[in-house]
Amino acid sequence: MTLKSQKPTYVVGHLNPDTDAICAAIGQAEYLRASEGVDAMAIRCGDIPSRVAWVLEQAGIEAPPLVSDVRTTAELICEKDYVAVREGDTFLSVYRAMQNSEVKSVPVVSDDNEIRGILQFTDLMQLLMPPSIDTGYNVKTVHASPQKILETLDGELAGADLPDQDVEEELIMFVGASSERTVGDSLARVKNDGLSNKQIVICGDRPKMQETAVDHGVRLLVVTGGSQVDAEVCKAAREKGVIVILSKYDTATTVQLVRCSRVVKNALGDEFLCVEATEAVSDIRKRLSAARQDLFPVVKIKARSGARKLVGVFRKSALVDPPRTRLVLVDHNEYSQAVRGVEEAEVVEVIDHHRLGGNVVSREPIRFLNEPVGSSSTLVARKFRYLGVPLSRGVAMCLCAGLISDTLNLTSPTTTDLDRDMLAWLCDIAGVQAEKFTHDFFASGSLLLKGTVDELIGTDRKEFNESGKFISISQVEEMSLEKFDERCDEMVDSLKKLSENKGYDLALLAVTDITKHHSRIVAVGDPKIIDVLPFENSSDYVLEASGVVSRKKQIFPAVCRAIQDAAATSIEVV
Repeated sequence: MTLKSQKPTYVVGHLNPDTDAICAAIGQAEYLRASEGVDAMAIRCGDIPSRVAWVLEQAGIEAPPLVSDVRTTAELICEKDYVAVREGDTFLSVYRAMQNSEVKSVPVVSDDNEIRGILQFTDLMQLLMPPSIDTGYNVKTVHASPQKILETLDGELAGADLPDQDVEEELIMFVGASSERTVGDSLARVKNDGLSNKQIVICGDRPKMQETAVDHGVRLLVVTGGSQVDAEVCKAAREKGVIVILSKYDTATTVQLVRCSRVVKNALGDEFLCVEATEAVSDIRKRLSAARQDLFPVVKIKARSGARKLVGVFRKSALVDPPRTRLVLVDHNEYSQAVRGVEEAEVVEVIDHHRLGGNVVSREPIRFLNEPVGSSSTLVARKFRYLGVPLSRGVAMCLCAGLISDTLNLTSPTTTDLDRDMLAWLCDIAGVQAEKFTHDFFASGSLLLKGTVDELIGTDRKEFNESGKFISISQVEEMSLEKFDERCDEMVDSLKKLSENKGYDLALLAVTDITKHHSRIVAVGDPKIIDVLPFENSSDYVLEASGVVSRKKQIFPAVCRAIQDAAATSIEVV
C-alpha cells in the first residue's frame, strides 16, 4: 500500500516488524501529538504478529495502517480540485470553462468519470473548422445534434419533437439572407440532390422563406432575432418532421453558435499519457519529461472492469521538486531494514537502540537518539516521563509489551537499569503485573506451534550488510522448543529457498526458549562462516546456543566475528 496523504508525520518501525518496532511507533506518534502538537501517525511496513495483535486488543488500540512504500506518488502530487469536461460537452461550454479557469488544457471524461483524453485549446479550435474549403457542401457542413444546437442557442422548440437519441448528425448549413427567389432555387437544388433531410436553414423574420424551408422538408429551421413563427408553419413543420428552433440571437451570432454546438469528443486524439495513482514520481519522471503533453491525468484502475477513473491531474512542473514524506524511524537506523522509499523521504528523527548502520542521510539536521538500552520502547517511555507528557493507559501497555518482548522481561543481556525503571513506571500506568503480562504475552502466539514456516522466518527478520556479506537473521521467541525437531526440515528448506532468492551469504533462524534462555539456530549459507560460529553444532544445519537470547548483543556480534575469522582463515590458506 502507498500513502494517501503527506500531511501527517509518519512514525514507522523496520521491515518485518516485531513488537518493539510497532509499539514504539505507536508511543512516539502519541508523544509527538501530545508534546509538540505534531500531526503524527504510526504506520507499519509489515504484517502484525499474533502477539502484537493480542497486545493491541488488550490495549484497545487499532493496528497502525500498513504502508509498504512511502515514495511520493502521482496521487500525492496531483490536483484534486481540477477542471474536467465531459466528452459530450459542446465547444461553447468547454471554451467557457477553459476561459473562466484560465487553463490551456483539460481532461475529458465520460459520464462515469472514466478518462477519455486530454483536450488542448488548439485541439478545440479544430471543431470550428469545416472538413474542407470548397464551393460544394463540405464547407457548409456542421456535425452536431439537434439537441446540442438547441442547448447552445438556449432556444425554444416550436416544430417537430427532437429525436429520442442525442446523436450527432451531418448537417448542411444554409443562411437565408438572399432574395426569396434565390433562396427557393438553392433549396430546390439541395432537394434534387436528396439532401434536404440533412439541411439546416437559418433565417430571420421572413415568413415566406420559413414556409419554403418547411415545404422542402429540411432537417432544422432556425429562426433568429427572437422572431416568432406562424402557427400554420409550425403545424406544417410538425407534420413534415421539421425541427424548428427559435433563437434570441441575430443571424450572424446564431451561425457562429451552431458551429459551436459540436461535441468535444470529435477533437480527441487516440494517444495520450495517463499515470496510475500509485506510481512513484521517481519512476515516472524520466518517462514523462520528454512527452509533448503538459497535463497528465492520474487514474485509479478498477480491478474487474479495467476502467480508468480520474482522481486528479498534474503538470510537468510538479515533477521537478515534489514534496517528500516526513518520517520518524524507530527501532532501526539502516535503510536496508526500512520501508521502501525511505531514501526519497524526509527523515526528521531516528529513535533506536541498535548499532549505527551509517547510511541515513538528510538535507537538514535531524534529531537522532541512539542508546544501548534493551528496547526502543524504553527510550520513548523516558520521553513521556522526563518531560511530564501525559501517557494513556493503552499506549503505556503497548510500550510495556515492546520493552518486555525485547528484554525478555528484563532477563536479556541487553537489559539496563533504565529498562527496569521504565518497565516499573509503565506497568503502574497500564495497570498490569509484569510477570503475568509476560506469561500472557508470550503464550498468546506460538509460531512454532501454530505459525506457517513463512511466519516463522519472516515475522521478525532483519537484513545486514557486514564486511561485504549479505546476511539475514530471523528470531522467534517461544516458551518451549518441544516442536522444534518436528518442524526443523521445513525450516531448513524454506531458509534455503529464501537465501537463494535473496542472494544471502548467510541466513539464520534463531528459535529462542525464553524460559530456559537457550536458542536453537537454523543456519544455511557459507560453511566457512557457519563453521567458526561460537555455537555447538548439534546436527546438519542446527546450532545449539546455550544462554543466547539476544540477536542484537549476542547473535549478530558472533556473526560479525565469524565473518572476520573466516576471511582471515582464507587469507592464511592462500
